[in-house]
Amino acid sequence: MTVDVDVVVLGMGPGGEEVGGRLAQQGLSVVGIEKGLLGGECPYWACVPTKMMVRAAGLLAEARRVPGLAGEVEVRPDWTPVAARIRDEATDNWDDKVAVDRFTGKGGRFVRGEGRLAGPGRVAVGDEVFAAGRAVVVATGTEPSIPPIDGLADTPYWTNREAVAVTAPPASLAVLGGGAVGLEFAQVFARFGAEVTVIESADRLLEREEPEASTVVLEALRRDGVSVRVSTSARRVSHDGSAFAVALGDGTVVVAERLLVATGRHCDLARIGVDTVGLDPSAAFVEVDDRLRAGEGLWAVGDVTGRGAFTHVAMYQADIAVRAILGQDGPAADYRALPRVTFTDPEVGSVGLTESAARSAGLPVRCAAASVPSSARGWIHKAGNEGVVKLVADADRGVLVGATSAGPVGGEVLAPLALAVHAEVPLDRLRNMIYAYPTFARGIADALRDL
Repeated sequence: MTVDVDVVVLGMGPGGEEVGGRLAQQGLSVVGIEKGLLGGECPYWACVPTKMMVRAAGLLAEARRVPGLAGEVEVRPDWTPVAARIRDEATDNWDDKVAVDRFTGKGGRFVRGEGRLAGPGRVAVGDEVFAAGRAVVVATGTEPSIPPIDGLADTPYWTNREAVAVTAPPASLAVLGGGAVGLEFAQVFARFGAEVTVIESADRLLEREEPEASTVVLEALRRDGVSVRVSTSARRVSHDGSAFAVALGDGTVVVAERLLVATGRHCDLARIGVDTVGLDPSAAFVEVDDRLRAGEGLWAVGDVTGRGAFTHVAMYQADIAVRAILGQDGPAADYRALPRVTFTDPEVGSVGLTESAARSAGLPVRCAAASVPSSARGWIHKAGNEGVVKLVADADRGVLVGATSAGPVGGEVLAPLALAVHAEVPLDRLRNMIYAYPTFARGIADALRDL
């Protein structure tokens, strides 16, 4: 059976839900298709519950810092309230049924099932085909990438989903991958008493961030008791029914009760039938223009576009796609000031280009960095004050093209730096701003003086 509609949204994560809901509110007939939970990865297994875990682990760390600052304290970590909060609060506030009711309340129709593109303007779900007269929007997201390590597929390894769902922390945990996801989980479980080992094939953690930030996080993890193995990778994985054995390329073996695979995410474009609309099913991502168009009557938003696996990117792109579909004017997509945050303690917030990326782009680079502990607020903060503010400037134009804020509330300190990169605020104007004292943001002024 074929049903004629105005718009079909394939994949109802944050970006897809935003596109579908807003177009439905404009009076268009919209069908949203999702095989899993409406809302996608973020509210159920990623952004929301993991930051609950990070918050709980951070409170433990702060309590352990109390003796050096305000007297004695006894800290007894208990995972039970953390698991309960994730189960109760997260599901209460981001319940799938609530999300479906919200979408249909805006005028959309929700279809649960695995959709597949079936030619230009057509999406099939089971025996039903929806023919979109105005637009098809692909927002199918990504899924964990599982490396082809000998033996791994036959073991009960974790991805982020299993790690979020635990009712008790493991006695020991091995983590494959030294990126944001792996490190956030590593620190959380270590602070709740697990013996944690992180295994990263690159020569440092957070290899896409500034080396200074990598060093800050490495030292923080080691203080939490995390063992970090870089420049080596897993060659074989086995499981004997009670523990994992991870054989590394350097000849050593890591044994742990649980194994978390956090080696990135990928799209399966062949599965959603992109070949039927003239796209390459073997491509890593859906190529889109600066209005999120992927073809005639076809748009894509979110992780599937390869512009960063972040909810804020999906929501940003959704706004542009909605305007394009409605024929409205507005700014095109601009990723020069794309912010990203790793929610370890200390946090690592960054925006724009790293020093290495700026030099690779051929820019005349000038850089400066300020130590957070050397700032007034850092000195006051004492325990837990590790961090650095690094600025990357285009010397010819006199503007920032990138910045990193690693330290306490590093993601919040990033906000003015993201604005500066986005608006191309002249360095002289940034230097002549008034920075409130004593705040962590004054580290920006310290770095500007050195620039």
